[in-house]
Amino acid sequence: MLARPTSEQFANLLAELSQLSKETEWVEFKHNNDHPQAIGEYISALSNAAALSSKPTAYMIWGIADDDHALVGTDFRPSQTRIKQQELESWLLQKLIPKIHFQFIELAVDEKHFVMLEIAAANQIPIKFESVEYIRIGSYKKKLHEFPEKERALWRHFDHQPFEQQLAATHIDSDAVLKLLDYPAYFDMTKQPLPEGRQGVLAALLADHLVEQSPGNVWAITNLGAILFAKNLRDFRHLARKSVRIILYKGNSRIETIREQEITKGYAIGFEGVIDHLKALLPSNEQIGQAFRREVKLYPELALRELVANAIIHQDFTITGTGPMIELFENRLEITNPGIPLVDTQRFLDTPPQSRNESLASFMRRLNICEERGSGIDKVVSETEIYQLPAPLFEKMDTHTRSSLFAQKNYQDMDTADRVRACYLHCCLKYVNREPMNNTSLRQRFKFDEANSAMASRVIKQTVDAKLIRLYDINANRKAWRYVPYWA
Repeated sequence: MLARPTSEQFANLLAELSQLSKETEWVEFKHNNDHPQAIGEYISALSNAAALSSKPTAYMIWGIADDDHALVGTDFRPSQTRIKQQELESWLLQKLIPKIHFQFIELAVDEKHFVMLEIAAANQIPIKFESVEYIRIGSYKKKLHEFPEKERALWRHFDHQPFEQQLAATHIDSDAVLKLLDYPAYFDMTKQPLPEGRQGVLAALLADHLVEQSPGNVWAITNLGAILFAKNLRDFRHLARKSVRIILYKGNSRIETIREQEITKGYAIGFEGVIDHLKALLPSNEQIGQAFRREVKLYPELALRELVANAIIHQDFTITGTGPMIELFENRLEITNPGIPLVDTQRFLDTPPQSRNESLASFMRRLNICEERGSGIDKVVSETEIYQLPAPLFEKMDTHTRSSLFAQKNYQDMDTADRVRACYLHCCLKYVNREPMNNTSLRQRFKFDEANSAMASRVIKQTVDAKLIRLYDINANRKAWRYVPYWA
C-alpha cells in the first residue's frame, strides 16, 4: 500500500535525505543517469540493502549531486520514458522477482525538477532483477552472490524478522494512519487516556510498534498494528483474507450454507463482535433448575473465547489466501486456522504454548483477550465437563489446525473414540490440577451413579489399552488405583 507524498512532504524528505552520508546503502543519488537497466539493478540492490539495514524503504533520487549532495535538479522524466513502446515502470516491474512496491514521484522544488524512486524493502526473499540479486556495498552496486557474508546476513534477517514487524502499509501520511487504524479503541483497550494532539496519538502507536516513522514525516503501519486495530482488514492487500469467517450450515455437512459472515475489523477490536455473532447463531438448551427454567447456550462461552483466541494467535501468516474460520453444524462447531501446531495435539492441555506470533500473543494477553499463562485448553476441557459435553477434539491437518466442540450427546450415544478421548483429557486435566484421576472422578465426569462404577472401569481400561493413560502405582491396592497421562 503506497501513498503519494504532498509537495511539502516531498521537499522535507528531499532535504533530510540529502544530509545523509554518501555511504548510506539504502539511498542512491543521481543527476541525469536514466539507463533503464541500471535503474532495475538499483531497485534490487537498494531493496535488499534496506532490508539488511532494517529500513522499510529505500530511495533513488535524481537531481542531487553525488559528490556534495547539492540540490541541482534533473532532466530525467520517468513518466515520458519508454522501452520499446512500454512504460518504464511497467517494464521494470516485469523483470523483478518477486514483485515489490515501488513508485516514481516527480515534483518541483524551488523551480527545479526532481525525481524520487521509492522502493519497498525486500521481504522474506532477496529481490532479483532479470534473475540476478544485487546489493549495495558502501556506495557501490554489486551482485549479491559475490559477497556471501552479506547474503547470509540477509537470509538471517528474513528468518528472524517476525510477521508482526513487517509492514502492512508504507509511504503514508499521519492522516492516513489515523484513518486506517481505530486509535480511540487502542487507547480504550490499553486503558490509556486519549491524548489531545495528533503527535501524542502517533507517539503512543510508535512506542507500541504499531506504526513506524521514516524521514520526511512519512509513516508506515506494521502488520501488528493492522492485524489488531485495522478498521477494515480489506484496506491492507495482503491481510484482506486474514479476517475471521463464520459459516452456519444446515445439518451436519457443508452441502448447504445458511449464512456466512466475515468480521473484517482487526482482531483486537473485532474479537467481541466474533463472539457476539457466534452466540447469536448458537441454539440454546433449556435447563430446569429447582425453582426456574433458564436458557443455556449449546457451547460454553469461555470455551469459545479460548479456542477463537488460540486460532487467531497461533495461525501461520505465511500461508496466504486463508485465515481463521469458524464453522457451525447441527452437531458440532469447528474452528480452523492456517498452520500446523507447533506441539503435539495430544499435549495441548499441559504444554506451554509455542506461538509463531509472540508479539501478537503478548498484545492479546495485555488486552485480556486470552490467557496470560498457558493455552487456555485446560479451561476448554473443564467447561465441556461442566456442561456435560463430549470432549473437544484437536486435529493436525496437512496445513491447518482444527479444534472441534460437540453438541450434547448421551453416554449411550458416544462411540468408543468419544469415551476414550473424554477419559484421556479428564486425566490430563486432573494431572495439571494436581488432583487424582480414578474411577470416582470419571463417574463424576460422566455423571454415572455409584452403582455404575463398572462402566467407568470399562472406559478406563479402553483408554489404558489405547496407551493414553497408565496406572500410577501398580502395587497399590485396587481401591487406591489412580491414573496419569502416558507422558507423565
